[in-house]
Amino acid sequence: MLKAVLLDISGVLTEDGEALPGAVDAVARLQSSGLALRFLTNTSRKTSAAMRDELQRLGFAPAPEQVFTAPGAIRRYLERSGLRPYLLVHERLEPEFTDLPRDNPNAVVLGDAEQRLDYAHLDAAFQLLLEGVPLLAVGSNRYFRQAGALHLDAGPFVRALEYAAGIEAKVLGKPSGDFFDAVLDEVGVAPDEALMVGDDVECDVVAAMDIGLQACLIRSGKYRPGDEARAPQARCEASLADLVDALLDTR
Repeated sequence: MLKAVLLDISGVLTEDGEALPGAVDAVARLQSSGLALRFLTNTSRKTSAAMRDELQRLGFAPAPEQVFTAPGAIRRYLERSGLRPYLLVHERLEPEFTDLPRDNPNAVVLGDAEQRLDYAHLDAAFQLLLEGVPLLAVGSNRYFRQAGALHLDAGPFVRALEYAAGIEAKVLGKPSGDFFDAVLDEVGVAPDEALMVGDDVECDVVAAMDIGLQACLIRSGKYRPGDEARAPQARCEASLADLVDALLDTR
């Protein structure tokens, strides 16, 4: 029995800072349905608070506890583990880590740092990794969609540092099973009682199904024709509104 719906944000609810058609009403219907609802994102250009503010501005009105971000997951991991990060992240994300100690770093945190992903910063991270500190990645997404085009995400840079240093990153956002498990634990449902809804066939859909969640691929955002073939057991809908119509008609 379905008890929870986990919604990817970019590409399912929003694109380029605007709500996708029908998404606000679809989320409102889910909020009223009795299903537990969580908003998930790997974005590494906004803090958790900024992500909530943006959703509220667009009319989605999430409660603070309903928004799970990969940077928030990394912050919690750093705190629990007593780690001091070398931050290779976007400047807008730095407030997420403002009050954490950063002297003599013993961990590298890598996200979509945009212009900071230059040789000097990547080489500084590489030197630390050679000393044995862990590489903590916001996600391993290959690309994201913005202004109608696909752009490099953090994943290719994660792979470059893994290759150079001969190590394996710990991914704390999607597609990490730990990220999904943390959400499920907080909601209090089993994997087969939750539906993950996303536009990224690898990091949203396949990753969720790998740990036992139901999944739906939405044909918006970074979706590309043919993605369905990579997750043949997943549901597929043109939009979140279409999915919600189908879900609520069967309840």
